[in-house]
Amino acid sequence: MSDFKIYCEDCDFSSLAKAFCGEVKSDCTLSLEIIFTDEEGIRELNARCRGIDAVTDVLSFPALDGILGTELKKADFPADIDEEGNLFIGSIAICKKRAEEQAEEYGHSFERELFYLAAHGVCHLLGYDHMTDSDKAAMREVEERVMARMNLKRDGV
Repeated sequence: MSDFKIYCEDCDFSSLAKAFCGEVKSDCTLSLEIIFTDEEGIRELNARCRGIDAVTDVLSFPALDGILGTELKKADFPADIDEEGNLFIGSIAICKKRAEEQAEEYGHSFERELFYLAAHGVCHLLGYDHMTDSDKAAMREVEERVMARMNLKRDGV
């Protein structure tokens, strides 16, 4: 079981970090960063990194490959240890404007949408994806479990 440390200058994601505890086996604290950007910034990142010239809600940039379902050992990733001695798993960029729009569209709070996008991003950093129906179901199960731990479940779920 591992602890998570989320670095973000603009938002306190400590409840999300706590909600992810127990989702990964590790002998150390896992760290990640979340940044917020505007529509143009996320469009540029999406175009440069994924070849998709469009605004999106969240992008994840994993530092580690092939880690899904494996125990993460600090000794296996010496180049990915951050300044505090945590294993850095990657970065997440979230477009706040898209989060606001989607919260309104889906009829829930901005907080719920923001934390969902962050949880979705963390899942990607951990190796989850949604390219197939079974992959999507596995990822959604983790997202919903984490959101429930923060009492941010979807309405009617």
